[in-house]
Order: sequence, then structure tokens, then C-alpha cells
Amino acid sequence: MTTSPPPAIAATGLRKSYGDHVVLDGIDLAVSPGTIFALLGPNGAGKTTTVQILSTLIPADDGVARVAGHDVTRDADAVRAVIGVTGQFAAVDGLLTGTENLLLMADLHHLDRAEGRRRTRELLARFDLVEAADKTAATYSGGMRRRLDLAMGLIGAPRVLFLDEPTTGLDPRSRREVWRIVRDLVADGMTIFLTTQYLEEADQLADRVAVLDHGRLIAEGTPDELKRLVPGGHIALRFTDPANRAAAESLLGGVPGTDELTLQVPGDDGFASLRALLDRLDGASIGVESLAVHTPDLDDVFLALTHQPTEEKVPLP
Repeated sequence: MTTSPPPAIAATGLRKSYGDHVVLDGIDLAVSPGTIFALLGPNGAGKTTTVQILSTLIPADDGVARVAGHDVTRDADAVRAVIGVTGQFAAVDGLLTGTENLLLMADLHHLDRAEGRRRTRELLARFDLVEAADKTAATYSGGMRRRLDLAMGLIGAPRVLFLDEPTTGLDPRSRREVWRIVRDLVADGMTIFLTTQYLEEADQLADRVAVLDHGRLIAEGTPDELKRLVPGGHIALRFTDPANRAAAESLLGGVPGTDELTLQVPGDDGFASLRALLDRLDGASIGVESLAVHTPDLDDVFLALTHQPTEEKVPLP
């Protein structure tokens, strides 16, 4: 009989208030080792507060949390020894070079000189910063600064990495580069706790996703499980003329699309249902110019569960 490994991150009944304002209202979390867990929520939902408690930066008012088996209150030093933290804004020193920033972090982690230099060389190579290693960080692009910031968070070889909105402000290409790095880290066995405002980011990266709203967890599951909570899958059909569109609406039902030539017909993303729909149109001699299948995404989940708009989507190259 096999037993599951203990969670890399576990929390029960976490609460935090500032005066009369309740930020966290008794949340429970369990993150499996070697996975990516994404915490979503609107601004002010409590995402950053959760990261701050789990990374020992602030205490909870109530509840228990353990990271890598260590209690975040009683064993805070042990927790800090096994985690890395990257915040919403790169914490690099612009007056220092990339190498100097990493060596400074090595000193703060009490690595000996030889080990600090070895880790610095290794991370500069891993994050494609070798050519910029001796340039001051103030000259780096936003993507380079974020990669350096991530490298600094890894100098102590953490088992658990907290990424609090790590791609905020990055262009789409730099965001994808960060995604690649995150996937590589997890492939090496690291556990990553991610907060993000980019719903596609969670969809692309996370093994499990939780939605936080007004200090409470209102949904949790895999991205696909959460998408199944929300109806709204449809097939968007475009016709060559309004008469064909009207005939299709009479045959299939549905609702008008964005103009007089388009029709949205409820349906899932299954091939069988799509083929049946096209067979009906073909049997009625109704020609279709183009079609697109829309399935609910995490943006739809977010809107349905929180009733709030997400951050503006950024198109990918």
C-alpha cells in the first residue's frame, strides 16, 4: 500500500484582519509537492496576504500553516531556509551588476564564498544572463530584471518558491519566458505557489487553482474542473449572407452573434456534436463561411464566481 507524500504547503483556518477589515476569513490550503498551485482573485481578495503569512513575513491572527513540514509561526527560521520569494516588483538593486546582486543574496543566505560563486555562475547561465552579468541591473530590460529577480530567489536552492504576480508588467514574450522557467523548476521537483491576475497564466501553468474572494476560498480544482463549473460553450457560425444565417437560426436555434452574418449555437467542444451540427446544415443546404468553437476559460470562471472583471487580457505573439 502506497501513501501520498505530505503536502508541501498546508494551511487550516487562516485568518487575518486589519482593524475591522477582514482580509482572510478562515482559508484552508493543501499543495502537493512538485506541483504548481495558483491562487486567483480580484485586487484586495487576500492573495498577497496569504503569501506573506506562508512565507513568514507577517503572522496570521488565527489558524495553522506548515511549509515543507515546518510551522510558519513556531519554526519560522526553518521555513525561511527552504523557501524562495519573488514579489510583484523586481527587488534587484539597480546600482549593482547581475553578478553582484546574486552574490549579495548568497551572502544573505550564509553560503560560503566558493558555493556562492558557484551558485551565481549556475544561475546566470540558467537564466540566460551571462552576457549581462557585469552590467548594472538598471540597464536591464523588464524581462531581464524579472529573470534576475527569480534567480536571486533561487540562490538558496529552495524547495518551495512563492511567486506573487511574477509577470506583472512584462510584455507577452517575456511572460512566456518566465513560464518556461517556472515549468523547468517544477520539472526539477520544486513546488511553486503562484498568485496572478493573468487567468491564462494560471491555465497554462497550474496543476490546481483556487479562487479567493473577500477573504474566502470559493472554488478549487484543476483548471479543467473549474471550467466545467461554468456553462457557456458555443459554436460561432459565420454565413455568407443574412438569409443563410436566418435559415440556420430557424433550424438550430441559438442567438445572433456580433453582426447579422453570425450565429452562436450552444454546444460543447466534442467532435461528435460539431459533426452533427454540420451534418444538419449540410442536409438543409445551408452553407457556412467559417466557424469557431468557444469553450469556457478561466476568465469565464473568474467572472462567474466573483462577478468582477479580470485584468485586461494581453494578446500573445
